[in-house]
Amino acid sequence: MKRIKIYALLFTLFFGVTSCLDKYPEDAVLEHEAIVTIDQADQAVIGIYSSFLNSALYSGYLTLLPDIQADLAYAVNGYTNIYGDIWRWDILATNKQIEAVYGSLYDVIGRANFLLDNADKLRSQLKDDDALDRLEQYCGEAYFARALAYSELIKLFCKSYESKEDAENELGVVLTEHYYTKEKIERASLEESYQFVIKDLEHATELLDIDEEEYDMSVDGPLYNSIYFNEYTVYALRARIALYMKDYDEAIKYSSKVIDSNYYVLSSANTEYASGLSYYQYMWASDNSTEVIWKVGFTNTNYGGRLGTIFFNYDYTSFKPDYVPAKWVLDLYDSYDMRYSAFFGEYQTGYSHGLTWPLLIKYWGNTDLYNSAQLLNMSMPKVFRLSEQYLIRAEAYCQKETPSYTKAAKDISKLRVARYYTYGGSTPLNAENAMTIIEEERVKELYMEGFRLTDLKRWHKGFERTPQSQSISNGSSLKVTADDALFVWPIPQHELESPGASIAPNESNK
Repeated sequence: MKRIKIYALLFTLFFGVTSCLDKYPEDAVLEHEAIVTIDQADQAVIGIYSSFLNSALYSGYLTLLPDIQADLAYAVNGYTNIYGDIWRWDILATNKQIEAVYGSLYDVIGRANFLLDNADKLRSQLKDDDALDRLEQYCGEAYFARALAYSELIKLFCKSYESKEDAENELGVVLTEHYYTKEKIERASLEESYQFVIKDLEHATELLDIDEEEYDMSVDGPLYNSIYFNEYTVYALRARIALYMKDYDEAIKYSSKVIDSNYYVLSSANTEYASGLSYYQYMWASDNSTEVIWKVGFTNTNYGGRLGTIFFNYDYTSFKPDYVPAKWVLDLYDSYDMRYSAFFGEYQTGYSHGLTWPLLIKYWGNTDLYNSAQLLNMSMPKVFRLSEQYLIRAEAYCQKETPSYTKAAKDISKLRVARYYTYGGSTPLNAENAMTIIEEERVKELYMEGFRLTDLKRWHKGFERTPQSQSISNGSSLKVTADDALFVWPIPQHELESPGASIAPNESNK
């Protein structure tokens, strides 16, 4: 199905004091009015997209906190203590940022449920084929949004998926298929939670299907760099989920659908877009790229959080970053890897200790937003990129029962050819080195995009921080063992205490 309209994105957030599961879409029509026209359905789906602008999600906490909690960055002497409890692993069920993530994801779910609950009645009243097509498109987008929000809740608030049998006995998330329900508010199993997401993605695939014979890129526009959901956004999430569920054949199947579609192309770090600016650097500077599958769209009047602020705290005089990259991460990049110069730039800080260190310039901000509205450190979150799909497929090839290291090596080589100044050979992978190389490649490619904590959790790996120059003492020597309870975030305390709810806590709540 083609995209048949353009949305005017709205920025509407809703924060309440009741349970996150009881929130009403503030910009939706009232209950007694419901959704009775296709234009009201349009407004409902606008609300769904606008909810992703929330700085508790991809443009803020959802992206930053998992990587700060892990081993990718160090707090600097003199920092503002922002996210300090997360970095120190002193995480309580009353943590405001975790509460915001939880609540904002359920806000997305509530909006999607509100639209889907009203869709059948509206569908029976529509007589125009174009309006019916529009409604099917909107429902497909709602199913995907709900699946995406649930997948993030599962990723952060549940244990890793080991097997179907184990998952049937592990806690999942609270599943709500309807906006208004009298069902008991309690957590489903981990298996039920994942299957709910997969079912939603199956619906989304059907409704967001692209007719290859009718689709004309010159007329309909490219699929890459999209701020809207489509069939391939669904496949990208299916691949990610399959990897997390250790269903490696499915991970290969769906990542291959994205890779082999040829709708997306890796941005080259060794080819110039403009003088002194590679296509890869341009992706981060202007948030435009042929490898972006879906991004959260910003304008100079409607935007989310400032991902880059804590890495610079630039006051137009000096830089006082709260967090700087871990030295072990910086050391992973070899001299031919152009990602280093795209991600990091060495600066002297404005602290009294004068630390000079490679700071994270990846989120310095969108140049167009800065030039038009002086919005500094505003980067559009690129939630799905083609490079992740190559990494998913490479890992799946290596982890399946009968590994294919040759195929995995081709995927890693493909990625490196696009990222290195020159990469003339193949990447030798075998049983001894494959996962080490893939794990390191995920760090180098996905740095500070919110994957690290989940990766360590599903690989059952702990970590140990070693103090580096001017890192604060409290947390710099932290040692976290594999399967520590705080790899799973605590359920917010107000949810556990919400009237009428019977939500089981996580081990980290205790």
